[in-house]
Amino acid sequence: MVRVLFVCHGNICRSTMGEFIMKNLVEEEGLEEEFHIESAGSSVYDPDSPVYPLAKECLYRNGITSPDINKKKSRNVVKKDKDNFDYILVAEDDNINGVLRVIGNDAGDKVFKILDFAEDSKRKGKDIDDPWYTRNFDKSFDDILLGCKGFLKYLKKNKKD
Repeated sequence: MVRVLFVCHGNICRSTMGEFIMKNLVEEEGLEEEFHIESAGSSVYDPDSPVYPLAKECLYRNGITSPDINKKKSRNVVKKDKDNFDYILVAEDDNINGVLRVIGNDAGDKVFKILDFAEDSKRKGKDIDDPWYTRNFDKSFDDILLGCKGFLKYLKKNKKD
């Protein structure tokens, strides 16, 4: 089983979008039994917050309508995430520092930016803009989808038997 944790700053926009985009992709491929996918925040100010309404609307507009979206509550990254996840995919550089501060610098081999897996060379390795500030949830969605598709392709190519 591949265990993936998506992380952004507050766990109400980008990381939750990553969680549900990735769940949707693996479901479309019939791989849901092979994955455990969650999301968390590197600096959640208000734990147990729901998915931000504009992020939820963006997911719905793009055909991602899992009832679990309405059950999702924000949480902070915790030390045990280091052992509970194989991959920790973050939205931006600042999240890497926040994650490693909590789980330890020795876990750096598990932490990647979502767009590290993008096949588009113009986006590969870039940060995903925070739609809380930009208000451009569609651009963030597109970037996350791009990274998630590349990540799934990477996993298929590098599957451990």
